[in-house]
Order: sequence, then structure tokens, then C-alpha cells
Amino acid sequence: MCEVYSSTPTERYECTTRSVRLNGFVTSVRLENEFWTILEQLSASQDMSVPQFICEIHDEVLARRGEVRNLASLLRVCCARFIENVQCPTESPTTAPWQATGS
Repeated sequence: MCEVYSSTPTERYECTTRSVRLNGFVTSVRLENEFWTILEQLSASQDMSVPQFICEIHDEVLARRGEVRNLASLLRVCCARFIENVQCPTESPTTAPWQATGS
């Protein structure tokens, strides 16, 4: 049933740690290789390098929320939203299912 997923080459889900400079400080980000590949595509679509994109998204979230609680998770969600936008460019959900009103 899940052959397409279970046959995924291990290189795609192995983790790689990269260093990035945020606000003058070097920090490490550990992501699965698949996410680094998607970040490369996402960054290129924004005419940025991966480190530039990470710094930009970090600074924007910092300005909006005052902190970035989990940078790796934020980057994974950015990747998921990028793929979602590539697959369904006309659909732009404004509310996530967990943000539904009335709860």
C-alpha cells in the first residue's frame, strides 16, 4: 500500500546540519535532506540563497511574533506550504484546520 513511500531512498530522509548566520550569530539547523532540497527550490523562486531565505523568514517571524520557537519546524512548514502552493497555486487557505472558529 505504501510502496511509493517505503521505497524512498534513505539519502532523502537522512539529516544534514547546516550553519546559518542569524542576527550576527551562527546557529545550526538540522533538517532531512528532502527539506534542504525543497528549501533550495523555494529560495531560488524568491531569488535568494538558502541562507538568505532562512535569515529573511527568521527576521519576519521575529518581527511578527517576538520569537522563533522552533526554526527547524518553521522551515519544514515553509516547505510544505511551498509544495502546496506549487500543486494548487489558486487555492490559498487563510485558516488552517486547527484554527477553525468556535473552538
